[in-house]
Amino acid sequence: VMGARRHRSIALVIVTAGLGGMAAVDAYAVGVTAAAGNVSAGKGEHVAQIFAKPLANVPGKTLTVLTVDYAPSGVSPPHHHAKEAEVFAYVVDGAVRSKVNDEPERVYKGGQFWYEPPGAAHTVSANASTTEPARILAVVVADDGVELTIVDR
Repeated sequence: VMGARRHRSIALVIVTAGLGGMAAVDAYAVGVTAAAGNVSAGKGEHVAQIFAKPLANVPGKTLTVLTVDYAPSGVSPPHHHAKEAEVFAYVVDGAVRSKVNDEPERVYKGGQFWYEPPGAAHTVSANASTTEPARILAVVVADDGVELTIVDR
């Protein structure tokens, strides 16, 4: 179908190392329709929480996985993440412009990823294309119950 968006499922495997050198592994199939919660704060942006799970071998921490879908030219508002949160972002489809803290703005394409340290300021997060949609998968490790993203007004 001309103009149809490609949808792909990916397997997400998370490995968290315990203090004794042991590791716990959880695997989840993340499909395009799975969503536990949905929010949108930007123009042409849709955020869906896939799941949130306390980490058994890291007491007080929760792993949260979200998708961010961007329409062509879609943007997220400038925001920052909690000082108790680390973000790993993976581009599933399309290309995304991103600027974190004082780093230069970059374009990440499908299959590429970036890291956002605790308290990171994310001043640019947008679809790099005016004609194609984009999707990122964000994996967040944070203190239990903390607000993960704070929109800068």
